[in-house]
Amino acid sequence: MLKKYCLILIFLLTGFSGAVFSQQTTKTFRISKSLSIFNSVLRELDMYYVDTLDHDKMVKSAVDQMLRNLDPYTVYIPETASDDITFMTTGEYGGIGAIITKTTDGICISEPYEGMPAQKNGLKAGDIILEIDGEKTSDFSVADASAKLKGTPNTEIRLKIKRYGEKKTLEKKFPREKIQIHPIPFSNIAAPKIGYILLNDFTEQAAMEVKSTIQEMINQHQIESLILDVRNNGGGLIDEAVKIMGYFVPKGTEIVSTKGKNSQASYTYKTTLEPIFPDMKIVVLVNSASASASEILAGAIQDLDRGVVIGERTFGKGLVQNIRPVSYGGHVKVTTAKYYIPSGRCIQAIDYAQRNEDGSLKRVPDSLTNEFKTKNGRIVRDGGGIIPDSVTQEERKINIAYYIYAQNLYFDYATRYAAQHETISNPAEFKLTNADFDDFVGFLKEKKFTYTPQTKKYFDDLYEFSKLEGFDKEAEDEFEALRTKLLPDFNKKLDENKEEILDFLSAEIIKRYYYQKGVIEYSLVNDIDLETAIDILNKKEIYHSLLQRGIK
Repeated sequence: MLKKYCLILIFLLTGFSGAVFSQQTTKTFRISKSLSIFNSVLRELDMYYVDTLDHDKMVKSAVDQMLRNLDPYTVYIPETASDDITFMTTGEYGGIGAIITKTTDGICISEPYEGMPAQKNGLKAGDIILEIDGEKTSDFSVADASAKLKGTPNTEIRLKIKRYGEKKTLEKKFPREKIQIHPIPFSNIAAPKIGYILLNDFTEQAAMEVKSTIQEMINQHQIESLILDVRNNGGGLIDEAVKIMGYFVPKGTEIVSTKGKNSQASYTYKTTLEPIFPDMKIVVLVNSASASASEILAGAIQDLDRGVVIGERTFGKGLVQNIRPVSYGGHVKVTTAKYYIPSGRCIQAIDYAQRNEDGSLKRVPDSLTNEFKTKNGRIVRDGGGIIPDSVTQEERKINIAYYIYAQNLYFDYATRYAAQHETISNPAEFKLTNADFDDFVGFLKEKKFTYTPQTKKYFDDLYEFSKLEGFDKEAEDEFEALRTKLLPDFNKKLDENKEEILDFLSAEIIKRYYYQKGVIEYSLVNDIDLETAIDILNKKEIYHSLLQRGIK
């Protein structure tokens, strides 16, 4: 009987392994077949197509199109862009230290970083780069110019510059340097005993910089609470988020786990050291652009009831990417897993595997999300980002202020303003006058600024369809009344949105004198999220009640 059982078991196992082998063979054959078809088509085109082909460009386009059907985070990185990988993980590159853009006048310095080669050698926002190392930039894209500006540290770069208000072109010659973009561009004391840290990304050394900044604020200002701002932080390295959490929670605490289809992609991340700041009260500020590692940090803080999350619902990126080497020096950044925060939830908001019939992406509706519980038993949900404990979302409307921004007119006016004003007051006190606003309105008219609201564009489409279906005559009076309302009154819209326009304009002007730190300092003056955070941290009963809310 035992022998018969063993024979049956061997037969079943053999059959199972045979099925697995058969499936693997079928998959291997399909891959080989697809590659053979692609190779054959490319060879036929090379031999018979009427025009000369750019093979590298064609293959890159084919690869990009293949990956485009997956998720937006799975991308091919050619050998020529290998420096981008270093920048993604370390925040370092060799170059001049400036953001560039393309305007109607050409390649333009948008923002020189304070203390870096461009700024130290006198380049200013608004400068038009005419030549890079003797090569004219008139036909350059931003990517072309960026590649030319980057290079090995200590190699010399020569630039020819056209500056607003100056007739002669300027020649600049200086060495490139290793550019390090620090993950913490700004920190300060927000209120007595309360520290504030703006964390822009989770590159290497992010956790170390957070620790040293907190320690410095403790030593100098005896802070007892911390506001950690990860608004607009798109993420980075998981390890750095876990290390930061390790400063505040017990050793061995599970922060996040990843699950993929192979064992290499599945891993549980726990804190490895005793906490340095175990009793510090914490508020994390988030918004709709807080993603990935930012959501791991905010989600772990919430799930472990270690602090309060304030702001807008986060982006909802619960996917993990790894960078894998491929042929000829290239790499592919590929989504390998989903991640799950301490309560067991995955906050991925979009299902890239399932699409609507028209090809559009499916977003997880709130009605289909699942309940999970925090350490204290509070109810949280999956499938749609992190919902803050205190929601302070401001109502945003796309108005004339945004159309001015889209046409780069704040930037252009700030260039003119900076040429006419040698200095301004500090960011916290800077304020434009009514005369400045009137001057800006005159500048807009001088530039012949016009705009068509999106609503008007949709109305025009609706009207065209109504004519096709015969409703235009029947609803002629209603269409005419609506058309009249949708035509923007330029002066009225400027007055209605004066405060927001001045806010955009002030930030752009401040950037010319105080760089990124100045803009951050200015933006925090009337920051609702920050004010809410300070209020909650100053009222212990509110802080603790938020961490116990919903518990019976």
